[in-house]
Amino acid sequence: MRQFVALNREMKDDYHYNHIIKTLRTNIQFCGSGIKTIMLTSSLPDEGKSDITFAMASSLAQIGKKVVMIDADIRKSVLVSRYQLEREVAGLSQYLSGQRSMEHVLYDTNIENLSIIFAGPYSPNPAELLEESLFGDMICKLRQLYDYVIIDTPPMANLIDGAIVARQCDGAVMGVESGSISYRLEQRVKGQLEKSGCRILGVVLNKVSMERNGYYSRYYGRYGKYGKYSKYGHYSKYGRYEKAEA
Repeated sequence: MRQFVALNREMKDDYHYNHIIKTLRTNIQFCGSGIKTIMLTSSLPDEGKSDITFAMASSLAQIGKKVVMIDADIRKSVLVSRYQLEREVAGLSQYLSGQRSMEHVLYDTNIENLSIIFAGPYSPNPAELLEESLFGDMICKLRQLYDYVIIDTPPMANLIDGAIVARQCDGAVMGVESGSISYRLEQRVKGQLEKSGCRILGVVLNKVSMERNGYYSRYYGRYGKYGKYSKYGHYSKYGRYEKAEA
């Protein structure tokens, strides 16, 4: 019998935000049928990658794709508290340490077509766990069961976990907070992903001030409360990314 958990979190009622997520979803679909396992990462904490991960996974599920979202941030996961779960759940760290089977950490949700694997209890050695063959085995099985495997990873500037996860992924999307991350740091993270053999699909420029971004301010200004400020910016190919204004 499949396990079930209710996620008590509503999608953002923001025209601009939802438009950007749909654009990201469309671009991912056009990357080709071979792109099934996708990681989302960032350079530093609090760049908004976990929100983007959930929104993208939910958006793909809404168009009928079978999606599983994996929280691979075993060091500092926020998903259990963020979604206000009303029950205890097992997670990835317990599977990787041999305490639970995959079936006991995989949950269907109240969002149709979306399943989730939570991070599980804190582990002092997440990098070592992720390097175990069990993680690769799990990804292979999930690829057979789902159209997309979407993975939320820890920030990559100072942790190796994301680079380890990247070895199992077909592509990566980076979340970048507008005006707060240096070009040199982004290039370093980009190099880590490339060394892992993971294709960089693009960048989500996050927390963009609409007052400072002329095109989006003019285009979306007529939507009233959404026009003045939006937390999420535009999606672009990594090679075309330019540092945004602060």
